[in-house]
Amino acid sequence: MRRHPLHAAIAFGLATAVSAPVALSQTATAAATPSPVQLDRVEVVGEIIYRDRTEATAPVLSYDLAYFQRFEPLTVGDMLKRVPSITFVSDVLEYDGVRMRGLDAGYTQILINGRRVPGAGFDRSFFVDRIPAEIVERIEIVRSASADRSGDAVAGALNIVLRDGYSLDGGYVRAGGTRFVDDQIEPTLGAFWGGEALGGNLLLGANMQGRRAPKDKFSARFDAPGGTLDNTEVQTDVRSGTDYAFNADYRIAIGEGELHLHGMFVRTDRLQDEDSIEYRGGIENADNLLTVNDNDLDIQTDNYTIGAGLVLPMLGGETEIRLDRAGLTDDQFEFENEWEYLRDTIPFPEDDRFTREVFDTLIEDAETTAEFAHEREAGFGTLKFGLQATLKERDTRILQDASADARYRVTIPNAPGVRPPIPGPTRLLGPAPGGVSTIEETRIDPFVKLSGERGAVEWEAGLRYEHTATDINDLTVAAAEARTDVDYGYLLPSAHLRWNLDDANRVTASFARTLRRPDFNAISPALLRAAAGDNDVRGNPLLDPESALGLDLGFERRLGEQGIVGLNLFYRDITDLVELANTGAAGSRDAPTNRAWIFQPRNTGDGQVWGAEFDLSTPLSAIGLDNTGVFVNYSWLDSEIEDVFGKRRFNNQSNYVYNVGFIQELPELEASFGATFRQQGDALSRVVGDEVRTSFDGDLEAFVEKRFGEAWVVRLTGINLINQSKDEVFDKFNTLTDQINRDYDEYELETETGGRAVQLIVRYQF
Repeated sequence: MRRHPLHAAIAFGLATAVSAPVALSQTATAAATPSPVQLDRVEVVGEIIYRDRTEATAPVLSYDLAYFQRFEPLTVGDMLKRVPSITFVSDVLEYDGVRMRGLDAGYTQILINGRRVPGAGFDRSFFVDRIPAEIVERIEIVRSASADRSGDAVAGALNIVLRDGYSLDGGYVRAGGTRFVDDQIEPTLGAFWGGEALGGNLLLGANMQGRRAPKDKFSARFDAPGGTLDNTEVQTDVRSGTDYAFNADYRIAIGEGELHLHGMFVRTDRLQDEDSIEYRGGIENADNLLTVNDNDLDIQTDNYTIGAGLVLPMLGGETEIRLDRAGLTDDQFEFENEWEYLRDTIPFPEDDRFTREVFDTLIEDAETTAEFAHEREAGFGTLKFGLQATLKERDTRILQDASADARYRVTIPNAPGVRPPIPGPTRLLGPAPGGVSTIEETRIDPFVKLSGERGAVEWEAGLRYEHTATDINDLTVAAAEARTDVDYGYLLPSAHLRWNLDDANRVTASFARTLRRPDFNAISPALLRAAAGDNDVRGNPLLDPESALGLDLGFERRLGEQGIVGLNLFYRDITDLVELANTGAAGSRDAPTNRAWIFQPRNTGDGQVWGAEFDLSTPLSAIGLDNTGVFVNYSWLDSEIEDVFGKRRFNNQSNYVYNVGFIQELPELEASFGATFRQQGDALSRVVGDEVRTSFDGDLEAFVEKRFGEAWVVRLTGINLINQSKDEVFDKFNTLTDQINRDYDEYELETETGGRAVQLIVRYQF
């Protein structure tokens, strides 16, 4: 394992810092302070907005909120489904764990205003559907890393830039609702104002929106492919809730510098209610009723970011100092009640066994980041250097029913009798294995970056050193085994080049080394029983991060005054992949006829990811259709990795994803309409015990807009118009040996639909 003493990282950072005062850097894509934008340009006046062309040397795609706004997206996830190389394997009507270039969400760095934000997932990922679209100024897709940003970006980074004090000059109110296939209506209400106040520029915003995803699922289970039908399951899954968001930003000039204060708070209240019925042999009547299941998950998630930044001219350059804190509290309570029938010869309505499982989960995660950077002109170009320090504190508490085998069971006698009462939600709750822990992670990241231009060529080269010290304290095991201390350091070089062939055409090339730090549950030393089929999984605190060398090569052409067409090729060579390996020790469910093992994640093997990304957004002015805009992007994605079973793609990587759409302006009628269609390819996931093939139908959305003067706009949006389905094929095995020999425990076919929805939104500008 690579180990680098903490003092070496601190010494490197101090050596960099003492040459001049340093301050926090903005992201490489941040532009100079913008002028206030007149609200009516974005909110009311009919104008088709296309992808922005950034001036950053690094490869970045930028999309303003107005690019998406005609379709009235509710969340950042709804926005991202329309941009290149973004896929999801979420349920229909949901877009949460973003998969840039088709890779697992943990390979993508999610930033808010250029800063990392903690997520509730054990894989360090952040659910982008937790951020309402209405508080966003723009979305930046950062395809390759730079030295002044965190290196956790193997697939790339998504920077969610929130509206700031310069975003609006005026205000607006947004109100409406969405009607779903089950005839339920969820409301939407928001208000934003921006302008001069308190001697500076102030933005205040609040947004409330109802969320709903009513889904129907049907499963057919067989003993093997082409074998006997064992049972079918009919399920409803309704996910409903409300998001509350508040956003504030204040900027004021201080001499020749500027002070920036900002804050954001988002609360997600959500209930996931799954109810299902299983039937023997697919015969849906009382005589063949197998089980009735009631599974509820109640979620309340709070996300917040607060920060302050000071920019001052100093020592012939610019110095910035920032202090940011981002936090998350994720509180979940889940229960699952199941009534079993046909365990004897007496059918419904007499049940034969009742099972209840209860889980109570609380995750509190906060990151405090201090950043210092200094930027100045040098003889060879621009020099930027600095130091970023981050302290992450994460407390996890997962409680479960502490009775036998983590379940409360009651067997009902054949003779009529009084059923014992269903236990309350707090009955016998105790720590799940490895479920109560603390993690403290300290990062010291000095960096230096050089940039400049020579004629038509612009370049950037940088070096970043990331030192990480992690303390893991598992409170569910003996004191001697409870604590694990790990530290490592990596040197991350990066380089970017942009060749401006002329005013319209440019070529870009990028190289960067990036990391993926191990999942939190992978480095916890806890033993999780039956976590991979019947096999147990023990964490490995000594895991190294996965490391990747990445190349990007792109071409971009300006089409007229507004259009852009681009093509980008990418390649990632990932080493020290984390995969489950068999320790050779017998698992907790080991038996002569059902061999189970203890598995452990280990750094083993390499993987490669590659693909091509095409995007086009342009008015059709070349054929005389100035009021028609078209949008097309297509990404071809591929990869190769080798596990214990042989070669495969990275888990759940779709082999392609594309979006096509148009917007038609009708100036005489002060109206417009448009549509988008999205399709992503099949994905395969293979882990010990389970193999899943996932496919989606296409997703069609359309809108109609009518404007009334310069203050009012009404938009009607049709969502999921072709009733997209998600289809999955599950190959299930009890043990590794069974999986190798294709000795099935179960073969399942599942399909899921969510129904169409209609959204009506009214906006008023003041």
